[in-house]
Amino acid sequence: MKIPPGLGALSAALASHSVVNLCGPLGSGKSTLARWLPVAARVDLCGLPASVAAERVRGLLARAPEGNGVLLVDSLDGPGQAEAVTAVLAEPRPSGAPEASGLPGAMGVMGSSGRRSRAPGAPSVLVVSRRPLRGLSGWADRHSPSVVPLKPWPAEDIEDLVRAAGLEDEEAVALAVRLAGGYPLPAALATRELLAGTPADAPGAVADAVTEEVLGRLDRERPRSGGRDRHALRLLATVGAGDERLLTAGPEVFSALAALSLVRRGPLGLAVREPYRSLFELAYAWRRPQAHHDVRTRAAGYRQTLLTERRDPHEQARIVEQGLFLSGKPALRRSLFPPVEDDALIGPARSGDADDIGRLMRRWAVRNGFDPRRSERVTEGWLASAPAAFHLARDRDGAPVALAALVPVGPDTADGIEPLLQQHAPDLLAPRPATDGDVGPGGPDGESGGGGGAGLFLGAAYGADTGAHAQMLRHILVQATLAGHLLVSTASPDYQSLLHALSFRRHGGIRDDVYRCGRRPEVYSQEFTATGLAGWIRRLGAGPAAAGTVLPTGASPAALTGQDLPALVGRALAGLRDPGGLAGNPLLALPELSSPPRLRAWLTDRVAALAACSTSTDREAGTILVAYYLGRSRTHQQIARALHLSRATYFRRLRRGLTLLATQLPPGQLPPSGHR
Repeated sequence: MKIPPGLGALSAALASHSVVNLCGPLGSGKSTLARWLPVAARVDLCGLPASVAAERVRGLLARAPEGNGVLLVDSLDGPGQAEAVTAVLAEPRPSGAPEASGLPGAMGVMGSSGRRSRAPGAPSVLVVSRRPLRGLSGWADRHSPSVVPLKPWPAEDIEDLVRAAGLEDEEAVALAVRLAGGYPLPAALATRELLAGTPADAPGAVADAVTEEVLGRLDRERPRSGGRDRHALRLLATVGAGDERLLTAGPEVFSALAALSLVRRGPLGLAVREPYRSLFELAYAWRRPQAHHDVRTRAAGYRQTLLTERRDPHEQARIVEQGLFLSGKPALRRSLFPPVEDDALIGPARSGDADDIGRLMRRWAVRNGFDPRRSERVTEGWLASAPAAFHLARDRDGAPVALAALVPVGPDTADGIEPLLQQHAPDLLAPRPATDGDVGPGGPDGESGGGGGAGLFLGAAYGADTGAHAQMLRHILVQATLAGHLLVSTASPDYQSLLHALSFRRHGGIRDDVYRCGRRPEVYSQEFTATGLAGWIRRLGAGPAAAGTVLPTGASPAALTGQDLPALVGRALAGLRDPGGLAGNPLLALPELSSPPRLRAWLTDRVAALAACSTSTDREAGTILVAYYLGRSRTHQQIARALHLSRATYFRRLRRGLTLLATQLPPGQLPPSGHR
């Protein structure tokens, strides 16, 4: 069996401290990790009253054997248990107890940290809990335990766990890994349900089985909790963040939810921690789909009302984030709110971060298929004009995991921005009066407001993993809300699809392939004025219902004149996983592809035919399109490695596939200059 993550850090803490607290959310693998240790004696406090739990721990300490084994205090999660057991661990040892025992109260060696160090040859006490114990008032400073928090497991470790249990179907494996969010318990429960016969195309049914077990385990924290609390937990998961008014359950239920280890307090109320939030909402939508829709709609209306009433920009930014969450667009949920817990701290880059910035920007270039040397020159231009423009996200250990280049728009930074805007620069960089009376996002005609030069320019965004990337994207939108306006230039089809889902205004492509990747960057903008934010969020919420309304009345193939058709095909392919992802794609101007279902069917058929053709080069191009756009979510690098292709060959084939599909668009309807 593979060694679980975190064992090294835990062993090191036990080797040097008399009391160690292993903490992590329900199902994060704490007990699994503890089984790898040389446990000399163990007491399980699950379901015990606080007073009984305290006596069990006192007895464990009194009977402590000599040697280097671990005294394990497991499942310290019941009502009042933490305070009662903390008092026992911090109290003086009984008279006659060996002074060299090294146990709490026997006082081993005082470390420089103020925590009691472990005496040689004495056992350590390992306390396993869902919440960290160090903040409890019962600890004297000199007795404070060493806390080892458990991180989510890497996705590949979760996948190994799922496959080891006997799950073989690729779709089922992908679902179990996605629902787990890095935690072994939901992975095991989802695997068990899938092996029992629940189909992988019914994720709500699988999530429901997982949450039933999770709710049973949560009852250990509040044994007298009832059905009302469980229902309120599902409602809270559905609305994302909820205050007492939004949950409409009364102060007692609100306080009961706040006491659960899976619930955290935040600026807009309570929120369920991921991945359990996603699991509870999936289960609720499966059990009561109409009620789920009604709850989300009511919450969206409540947030829109708050947005019109609040004037503090920071508060508006938090409400905007919740509005995006409640929009119902799968593309936004997938990109901005994946089922993983936020784990990074984000802030402006510091003077010593140049190497980290360079390293992350190189990864950004590789992920998007950009020429690294060209990307470095662009980065140097941003650093020269606005050295403080970069924002970095760091994980718990301080390692950089995500980056954004957010350049303030102004005369001093125009030289670094203009190459990414080119012919659009005169209009977009022109000074613009910053008045709160502007129409704001969307304007009166439904188009997003454009023009103006104030605000921020987003040149790059990168995250080492799904969670860090999503957290950085949300940070970008918060900064844009504070700044009032955001310009974006991107050659990534994925980002272009995201900006389309966000209803940003598309200004068009620039003249040059700046990054030498076979795609010209496209330019987008969005206003974030206070008076327009509510209207913008309201239109986003109407996304799924508007999926059949694609182009303004009178749209025709002439709308494609001068556009990069392979790029439009790529953008359409990137929206296939999203029910509303094809809405607004210019290819819908073609009469034979005039609705999202028609365009979806055409794309799927053509990609499948290309992957099955007899010409090896074209077949390889089709295989790449199938893997990236139709298969399970993978990066370009992962697919290139799986196909044993070099980076250059992979992107040549990708571009060839998009070009071949563009040449197969319904004949006789494209303007002569439409395909470049």
